[in-house]
Amino acid sequence: MNNCCHKNAFPPGNTVTEKPFLTAIKAISAMLAWGLLYWNIETAAQWLVMDAAGLNQKSPLAKALVFFLYDTAKILLLLTLMVYTLSWLRAGINAEKIRAKLMGINRFAGYATGSAFGAITPFCSCSSIPLFLGFTTAGIPLGITMAFLITSPIINEVAVLVLWGLLGWKLTIIYISIGIAAGMLGGLLLDTLKADRWLQPFIREAIEKNIQPQIQQENLPPPTLDMRHRFALQELKDILKRTTVWVIAGVGIGALLHGFIPDAWFAEHFASDSWWTVPAAVTIGIPLYTNVTGVIPVMETLLMKGLPLGTTLAFIMSTVAASLPEFMMLSRVMQKPLLATFASILIALFTITGWILNAMQPWLF
Repeated sequence: MNNCCHKNAFPPGNTVTEKPFLTAIKAISAMLAWGLLYWNIETAAQWLVMDAAGLNQKSPLAKALVFFLYDTAKILLLLTLMVYTLSWLRAGINAEKIRAKLMGINRFAGYATGSAFGAITPFCSCSSIPLFLGFTTAGIPLGITMAFLITSPIINEVAVLVLWGLLGWKLTIIYISIGIAAGMLGGLLLDTLKADRWLQPFIREAIEKNIQPQIQQENLPPPTLDMRHRFALQELKDILKRTTVWVIAGVGIGALLHGFIPDAWFAEHFASDSWWTVPAAVTIGIPLYTNVTGVIPVMETLLMKGLPLGTTLAFIMSTVAASLPEFMMLSRVMQKPLLATFASILIALFTITGWILNAMQPWLF
């Protein structure tokens, strides 16, 4: 991934600038096509499984297949949009100035900003990875991007509304506070450990190229729209080549678990308030994969069936923010020490949170 500010940043090709009107028409057409695909994924997945294949919509196989088709297409479309857009924008900015501003910001404010941005972006753990990748290669400190990556799947505005309607304002505020605090603390710990040294070499190379002093930049002409398009397209191809197989494999595992493990199983085995139920719930939640909006009704069911509050929230956060499919995808951009550290921090944060909330439950409700 090369920065546009270097002489050889752009792939070779025709450098004749297109007419702005024609470029605008192409861009609008591409966005309309993307939107048409994105907003019809679920309908198409259900049609393929229920109508074309003739499967019963309540069967585990049908649920797994719909989940797989929907989430695979959704993640790849989001990946395409986010990587292309961020690369296109990065092709026209001074990376050194941007990095200087980011590095100058108070680190605590940076963690808060990353977590807050994660809270307002409606992505699951795997869908957040494209933004994380773009932020990291743009030179934003790892702790800030990790704060975003932790908080984004835990909180979104739709989930907040659903949670408020089902379980009330008090639990909603507790959940939001925990999600933002987890992101900030996780970012702080990873920065303290200097975890950016454990990113994959191609990511570190991209960061280094983005933050090198731009000695000749002021004398270079600004890139044309065609040059920025070719740069973004090459970045997109490189990222898709590295991640598509892992997206398919990760979502496939999540789909199997999503379709074939009944929700009632958890209530039957974790209704005790013993200390071990929290780490056990967190551990079991890791292989699963869902988004927070879809899992909130499950949260309501588990609480109604007698699961303690802390155990329930620890399991839910583990499911949405520390899923096995997410770690499989992150393995393409993180080395094993960083993956292990990230997983350990999440498991510790969710477990401690569960214990505290279980102890406080009599006073909370």
